[in-house]
Amino acid sequence: MTDFIHFAYQLTGEASAPIKDTAASIAALQDPIATWLHLRADHADVPDWARQNLSFIDPNAISALLATETRPRATALDEGVMVILRGVNMNAGQRPEDMVSIRVWVDATTVVSMSVRPLRALDDLTDLIEKGRGPSDTGGFLCVLIERLGIRIEDFLRELDDKCDALEEELLHSPEDLSNGSITAARQKVVMLRRYIGPQRDAIAQLADLPLPFLTKLHRRRLREVHDRMIRTVEDLDAMRERLQVVADELSNTMAVKLNRNLYVLSIVSVVFLPLGFLTGLMGINLAGMPGADAPLAFWIFTGLLLAVAIGTLITLRKLRWV
Repeated sequence: MTDFIHFAYQLTGEASAPIKDTAASIAALQDPIATWLHLRADHADVPDWARQNLSFIDPNAISALLATETRPRATALDEGVMVILRGVNMNAGQRPEDMVSIRVWVDATTVVSMSVRPLRALDDLTDLIEKGRGPSDTGGFLCVLIERLGIRIEDFLRELDDKCDALEEELLHSPEDLSNGSITAARQKVVMLRRYIGPQRDAIAQLADLPLPFLTKLHRRRLREVHDRMIRTVEDLDAMRERLQVVADELSNTMAVKLNRNLYVLSIVSVVFLPLGFLTGLMGINLAGMPGADAPLAFWIFTGLLLAVAIGTLITLRKLRWV
């Protein structure tokens, strides 16, 4: 098998092994039995190979399959549809919110998909096909793929929701241990997910309404159900974004109150010691004629005077309701 062809399967609804031979994979695409071929989108040989062997696909669809930058959408072309979706990035060492693009051409007998990075939803699909629980037609394939992408997104969304709950709990019980960095990291994840899931919701809605002959009423009902779940997902992301904004605002308010309280204490201390500092500075000058310079009790009398001044200052502040 050519290294840029990841796998190929015939969609019979029964247990099926992957097609191992490149020539057999190409031949299967011409077979009336529905066939799924998955390619590596960023391989240098794929553009030329696709134009030579996938000539039955609209050239605009091939260009979309090979595009470097993509966003979720669904576009009908002749008797087929070009669908671009995103899935949660579950690859080791990578961020889940950095969603993986999956580009799919679907017609009555053919599915051609491409991705740059591995996608767990595709592993789910191949596992179902090999166990005999996979789709038996291209419309069913499209439904299962979108459903599996949605399940992975919802799983990650629950993790994000738990993180928001933990941040809110920490804000209530130990705000001093909460950092802006953890809030910002959570908000970035929500924003990145929202960036792709919003258009994906719209793409699924468009797909369910396209007049494609291989999409049955059952397929459309399944797509509309996934669309409803995507609507809830977008609403949950919007709610999480607002919750995290509230947590950030409350943390800022808490820090501001703590800072003001500390500044208030420092101000009171400064007010009390200001007259004391003035008196000690005045009495500490080295000039002749200082009163009490020769009196044995002068120091203690002066200390008592400073204490009286401090107490008087505190009483005055109390009457002014500054303390």
